[in-house]
Order: sequence, then structure tokens, then C-alpha cells
Amino acid sequence: MSFFTSTRPRNVLALQGGGAHGAFTWGALDRLLENGLTFSAATGVSSGALIAAMAVQGYVHNGPNGARAAVTQLWQRVADAHIFSNLNSALDWMWGGLGNDLAWAGITNALRLFSPGQLNPFGQNPLGPLLADLLDLDAIRDAAAPRLYVGATDVESGEARVFTNAEISVDTLLASACIPMMFPTVTIDGRAYWDGGYSCNPPLAPVLTPAPSQLVLIRAQPRARRGVPSSTVDILHRLHEIAFQAPLDAELALLPSYTRLLDISADAALSQHPLTSKMNVERSFLDDLFIAGREAAARLTVA
Repeated sequence: MSFFTSTRPRNVLALQGGGAHGAFTWGALDRLLENGLTFSAATGVSSGALIAAMAVQGYVHNGPNGARAAVTQLWQRVADAHIFSNLNSALDWMWGGLGNDLAWAGITNALRLFSPGQLNPFGQNPLGPLLADLLDLDAIRDAAAPRLYVGATDVESGEARVFTNAEISVDTLLASACIPMMFPTVTIDGRAYWDGGYSCNPPLAPVLTPAPSQLVLIRAQPRARRGVPSSTVDILHRLHEIAFQAPLDAELALLPSYTRLLDISADAALSQHPLTSKMNVERSFLDDLFIAGREAAARLTVA
């Protein structure tokens, strides 16, 4: 069976970034693919970019089932590798023995007071070896592959840079997921890049021409959060969420009225978790978010 016929509805995946919160996206997409969702393009940043890349290469191999298997493999490897354990260990001594609330404050203060070189003295991004092992660039660059768009932020201009199938590499994905307080800036073709969420979350303009029949947007961070924060940590957390939401809101305004928007909200699943939980890759936490994502997707009807 071919999954690349021109008669299928033009569905586009738009996947937000959110670190470990991307496990919610994993769950939501898993449920949609299980129900036979086809897609002709995927756009993402940060963890959403990693998921999009895995989904595209899996789709080339075996359609929705292949995409589902490839994304699941990614998250299983993330959990097995304890991706952020070394960084967390480097920070532990700063607040050892403190309660959870003070621990989160300790992490925030560490990120504010210490340079990336001090927090990550070897300049390593633990995602690099994992991606090098998992990426199938031949599949991603196949002429019949769904279009893939990965966003990163140009440090000097502040503008979004969108990489497409032929440009995808370990470096472009690391650039899209580069949290500058933790990981070394990624340089590509002489330009320095940080996390794509600062400028596009995810980039929509490339997938709106021609306009898709349906845009499936899976969020990986809360859009709304009840209550007004009062502590410095909570204020910074909410400011971070708002800042990462603004680029998406601007691009959603460009969505044609005849494109159906399937918006899978993460508010209920993620608003209870602090910003620093984006680094929590414990299997139980990821599994909980995966289940929450599947449940959120189950409540919606895909055209």
C-alpha cells in the first residue's frame, strides 16, 4: 500500500517544543497514528522537531505504523539513556537535601548565576549520540517523504531559520533543541543557533502554501494557567510559557478559514508541572505524559 498518493487529505502535523514534556506529544501522536492518520508534512521545534523527524522517517518505511514505531523508539531511548542525568548530577550539590520547592528555586538560581560552561564544562549535548544512532537521513531525504520543517533561532538576528528535508542532520536537530543556558550553541554554515521555540513554536508559514486541509497542532506546554504567580520562580516560569507561545499565536492568525485546525491542548496535563520538569526523563514521568497525550487525542475527531 502506498502512503504517498495525491488523493489523500493534506494533513499537516505541527509539533511544539517542550523538552521532556514532548512525551505528551508522543502520546497524542501515537493515538492519532494508531487510528490511521496520514500526513504530508510535519513541522516542529525542539522536542517537537525530534518527534517530527522520527515520524517522517518512520512514515517512509511503513506509513502511520512506521511513524508510530519510530517515535516510540526515540522516547524509549531517551528514557533508557537518562539523557539529562549528568547535567542534573552537576547541579545536585547546589541544593542537596532541599525540599522540592526549594530545589526548583535552586535550579533556577543555578541557571541564573552560573555560565553554561560551568554547568556543562565539557560542552556536551547528550542528545547528539542518540540522534546519530537513530536518524535515517536517507529516509528523511527520500523524494516521497512527507515534507519536514525544523525551526531554530538565529542568535544574532533573532530570526527563525527553517531547515527542510535535505538540510536535516544531527546538528540541525540539536540547534532546534539548544537550550542556551545548558547546552553549547550550535553553529551551522557560520551562523549560531538556539532553541527554535524563541522564534517559532513551531514554524507554520512553510506548511500553509498550499494550505492544508487540516492542521494537527499538538501543544507541549500550557497555553493557559490559572492563578497569578507571586514567587520569582513561578513568575519566570509563566513568562517563559508566554514568550514561547507568542510566535505560534502570530502564525495561527495566518491560517486560512478553510483549513480545519485540530488543536490538542496540553493545559490539563502540563499546567501542574514546573518549568524544570522539562528535564525530567524518568520513565514513570514520561509514561504518565504519554498516557495523558493519548487521552487528549482520543477526545478529538480527525478528518
